[in-house]
Amino acid sequence: MKNTIIKSIFVMLLISSISSAQSNVFGLGIIVGQPTGISAKYWTSSSTAFDFGLGYSFENNSRMHIHADYLFHSKDLFNTSENIALYYGPGARLKLVDKGDSRLGFRFDVGLVWVPRNSPIDVFLEIAPLLDIIPETDFSFNGGIGVRYFF
Repeated sequence: MKNTIIKSIFVMLLISSISSAQSNVFGLGIIVGQPTGISAKYWTSSSTAFDFGLGYSFENNSRMHIHADYLFHSKDLFNTSENIALYYGPGARLKLVDKGDSRLGFRFDVGLVWVPRNSPIDVFLEIAPLLDIIPETDFSFNGGIGVRYFF
């Protein structure tokens, strides 16, 4: 498992060095919650982005959690001078387990992101309902808080 995490960090760092020339569109950081691990975000426009997560899941017999989402950001919902946006979007999740069947399913991510003025970071809070479809149908939630640095 450690080798997989180290390889994943290396790939994310490689991607970040390639995308750093694209004016802060790639961010890498941490998420604490369910799962706890690495969070990455790649902006595709001023209001859409891909979000990725790789971490440890604390559910029974869990080993690793991988997810990817396509997010839409609504920046005009809050009457504030701060850069706060609501985001939401569909995604997928793979949960590998020690004993038993690994799980594959859909997720729908909803959260708030705050980008401090003149800062290369964002801080986020999210919740994601999950619908596992393989090996059986099961409903659950993910959620966490995190921070990312944009290169």
